[in-house]
Amino acid sequence: MADYIVRGMAANNQIRVFAATTKELVEHARQAHNTSPIATAALGRLLTAGAMMGSMCKGEKDMLTLQIQCSGPIQGLTVTADASANVKGYVYNPNVMLPPSDKGKLDVGKALDLGVLSVIKDMGLKEPYMGQTQLVSGEIAEDLTYYFATSEQVPSA
Repeated sequence: MADYIVRGMAANNQIRVFAATTKELVEHARQAHNTSPIATAALGRLLTAGAMMGSMCKGEKDMLTLQIQCSGPIQGLTVTADASANVKGYVYNPNVMLPPSDKGKLDVGKALDLGVLSVIKDMGLKEPYMGQTQLVSGEIAEDLTYYFATSEQVPSA
């Protein structure tokens, strides 16, 4: 695949930076699950986040699960990732169709609506670590930013 993740550090190792290109991953998921454009956007965002967060794991056997349970028509999404950034995932309702947002964009926030984001980290201990936060916008990136700030106390953008 031509997809990749770039990692970096700055400010005397006080800032970590992650950037990813996942066009091929998202297209593969779209084809495999026959998702609508809005479901593709939602799943693609969560797959990309899963790959980046998986690459943050320290142990090579660590596993990460991102799960969104929501009241919107998409109903939910689940993504799993390992420390090598291998990801897989699915969307509960892959056929969601909604009109564009006021800004003319795919309205992922409306497709998710209210809900909960769960992050489950299996690091080989007796019990996996699980953190949960409410969805703040349904736009996934903002929800993950909120999760990092409240559950892991890591300022993020």
